[in-house]
Amino acid sequence: MDENGATPDVEDSGLHDKLPISGLYESWFLDYASYVILERAVPAVEDGLKPVQRRILHALNEMDDGRFNKVANVVGSSMQYHPHGDASIYDAIVNIGQKELLFDTQGNWGDIRTGDGAAAARYIEVRLSRFAKEIVFNDDTTEWQLSYDGRKREPVTLPVKFPLLLSLGVEGIAVGLSTKILPHNFCELIEASISILQGKEATIYPDFLTGGQIDISNYNDGHRGGKVRVRARIEEEDKKMLVIRDIPFGTTTTSIIDSIIKANDTGKIKIRKVVDNTAAEVEIQVHLAPGVSPDITMDALYAFTECEVSISPNACIIIADKPHFVGVTEILKYNTGQTVHLLQRELEIKRLALLEKILYGSLEKIFIENRIYRDIEECETFEAVIRTIDKGLEPYKPQFYREITDDDIVELTEIKIKRISKYDGYKADELMKKWQEELAETEDNLVHITRFAIEYYKDLLKKYGKGRGRRTEIRAFNQISANIVAANNQKLYVNRAEGFIGYGLKKDEFVTDCSDIDDIIVFKSDGKCLVTKIQEKVFVGKDIIHCAVFVKNDERMVYNLVYLDGKTGVSYIKRCQITAVTRDREYDLTQGTPKSKITYFTANENGEAEIIAVSLSAQSKAKVKQFDFNFADLLIKNRSAMGNILTKYPVRKIILKQAGRSTLGGVDMWFDPIIGRLNRDERGEYLGNFGPSDSILVVYKEGSYELTNFDLTNHYVSNEVLLVKKFDPKMAITALYFDGGQKNHFIKRFNIETSTRDKKFLFISDAKNSKLLLASTDKRPRLEITSLKTATKEQSKEEYLIEEMVDVRGWRAMGNKLPNDKFKEIRWLEPLPEPEEEVVTSAVVTDVDSSDAEADVEEGSDGEVTDEVPDEDTSDQSGTHAETGDPAGTEPESADDDAKPEVKPKKEPKKGKDQKNQLGLF
Repeated sequence: MDENGATPDVEDSGLHDKLPISGLYESWFLDYASYVILERAVPAVEDGLKPVQRRILHALNEMDDGRFNKVANVVGSSMQYHPHGDASIYDAIVNIGQKELLFDTQGNWGDIRTGDGAAAARYIEVRLSRFAKEIVFNDDTTEWQLSYDGRKREPVTLPVKFPLLLSLGVEGIAVGLSTKILPHNFCELIEASISILQGKEATIYPDFLTGGQIDISNYNDGHRGGKVRVRARIEEEDKKMLVIRDIPFGTTTTSIIDSIIKANDTGKIKIRKVVDNTAAEVEIQVHLAPGVSPDITMDALYAFTECEVSISPNACIIIADKPHFVGVTEILKYNTGQTVHLLQRELEIKRLALLEKILYGSLEKIFIENRIYRDIEECETFEAVIRTIDKGLEPYKPQFYREITDDDIVELTEIKIKRISKYDGYKADELMKKWQEELAETEDNLVHITRFAIEYYKDLLKKYGKGRGRRTEIRAFNQISANIVAANNQKLYVNRAEGFIGYGLKKDEFVTDCSDIDDIIVFKSDGKCLVTKIQEKVFVGKDIIHCAVFVKNDERMVYNLVYLDGKTGVSYIKRCQITAVTRDREYDLTQGTPKSKITYFTANENGEAEIIAVSLSAQSKAKVKQFDFNFADLLIKNRSAMGNILTKYPVRKIILKQAGRSTLGGVDMWFDPIIGRLNRDERGEYLGNFGPSDSILVVYKEGSYELTNFDLTNHYVSNEVLLVKKFDPKMAITALYFDGGQKNHFIKRFNIETSTRDKKFLFISDAKNSKLLLASTDKRPRLEITSLKTATKEQSKEEYLIEEMVDVRGWRAMGNKLPNDKFKEIRWLEPLPEPEEEVVTSAVVTDVDSSDAEADVEEGSDGEVTDEVPDEDTSDQSGTHAETGDPAGTEPESADDDAKPEVKPKKEPKKGKDQKNQLGLF
């Protein structure tokens, strides 16, 4: 405004000449972005600290007097260097303090496990830890700069002699980029730095104060694009309760409980209640609903709650005033090299200081012992005093490592008479000798700086490594299918005539229980099938003949069907699998011609093959108008296969004559001890082929055994399980255990006499301190015992054949005492081979008619010769049907890019005409 209160025009003020609009956004935004990246969010590689953290440590070091300081005072002191308000400084102090490395804390500093915040700054206290004082500060090796107002000096970076960045971890969001470096284990970082100095490869993985479990298979050295999965440690307390002991990094007990309640409310899991008993240790009790499997619930907790989280690291740091994306190994190598450089500088400074001490000590000794101080009594000027002393030192100057300056001589003149009179030459020589030894040691360390750095790291590990072991367990995780572990929180209904399915059709036909995340497979009478997401109500097409929950990649589900081709009137029969599809895309199980329709259909969860009775139309010209057909005679093919011709004549009806048995045989199972899970992917130890009635035998380290089913959702905790085998009633278990009551070692062999599943049976003594040492299911196990060395006996090794030591008895039997009860080591040896038994074969094998073989090839899906032997009666499969006179050959199959290889059922071996029962095959 002018003096009259009027606002001048912009044109008259000339402001438009002072504001260059073009380029303002680019330059100002770039300046702001650079400032945020360099001064706020991203740490420097030299010390691993953001500016606010560095200024807090510097302020604490200036305040340090050995006593605790109120955090409020520390915040005030830090604001001399950090002009961004007290809230950000307080938050940074609490964050560092909760990591339990650089600060000693006093008061309520909150709890990272529960999410409780720290008390107000005026109530809590802090001071530097001994570790921080040792590895962070050294004024002689620190590069300094002026603070923002020019009144103080602050460090550019602190001379940290430890990979602090990797130990603490860091997270920050800047302009256009972010950083997320996960914390690593204190001891492992030091050991890795030692390995680097020794020229070895070093690999480090994250470790969290909250514990838990971590899968580092995709960690990718902390680079962008990597990922780790972190899980809570969940234990099965009993069949009705799970207990969460550790929580994933970045979560709290409160957030986990909230996520569990939400999953229960949405029907993903079924629980009665959640109880938080967290105190000194995390303990969250999850009480299960009646009839709910604890194993499936455990997987569901990982799938639908914060009991499992995925973390994507992004190691971005400031190197030479620019952000760089690097790996954690590269950061560790840089920090290790920097530590060596700082140690070298400290040694050089120490060497120079020792040289100066030795020089001045020598000058002092010469000055006093040669009474040079008497020569200056007659000098009239100070200059004359300097020249006189310099002349007296002239004969000794060659022994010094540098020239003697006037400043050195001035120091001699400042020696007091009292000190000269009490000068002890012997003590001076001893002190000089000590300095010489220190100098020699320092110079030796400088020559062997790598060795010195290794010893430095080892000293750190010895002084500060106690109680800093790994808290997060490294292990591989299995991939959990959410559809499999989700609780059945909905019901599937179908209106077959109108073509609707969904969980909202409660007045229509009930199909099955399901989850609201399931996929549903639908088959219609026109031969079309599709897979769609379950909804409240969705139209899929009229005349539905079958619908069910779809399980992807289920190779045991087989569909048996007969369809009428609308173009030729021929009835085809086929068996197929549908393992992978595109959702909401229709697939045709017929040849796709108009008016084709399915006349018979069954869905078989375990590949069952039934026998059907086919009745032809009375007006047909077929000689035999009724005949049976066994689906077991067909190969299992992909969904687009045409199938075999059943008959060319009109079919009146097809009915089920006899239920079938599975043609797929048993299921091959493996046990992966790393993740403690069963699988069909050939990972881990092969357990065998399992039929419906087979069980898993689990022997626990606590001395009990349990029989379980072979469901893929079963958990077998690796650190609790000693053996996982396929159960054989004839199997004998050999166990070596210590009886805490009798204070002796026993060995026993027993058969499993119980048949109850999912119940543990203790087979060793229940006395206190009893424990199972070894267990084996080998038929002829051998044991090696290494005895203790005594004054009268040398150490020896003895081998024992168990079958000669103890007989097979009941599972409750105590067993026999071990012959050598005082031993250093005991272990299993390779078992003895089983004794060979003579096998007498009296069967006579007749030749197979070549015409039968040719017919069998003709019936194959592609005319391809297989190793399978046809049944004794092949008239229904090749050549012509005895009942109908129809050819039973197989038409060419249509191509399908995603079709799976055909699965061929096992067939009974062919028998000669006179040998149907002689071979004992029936």
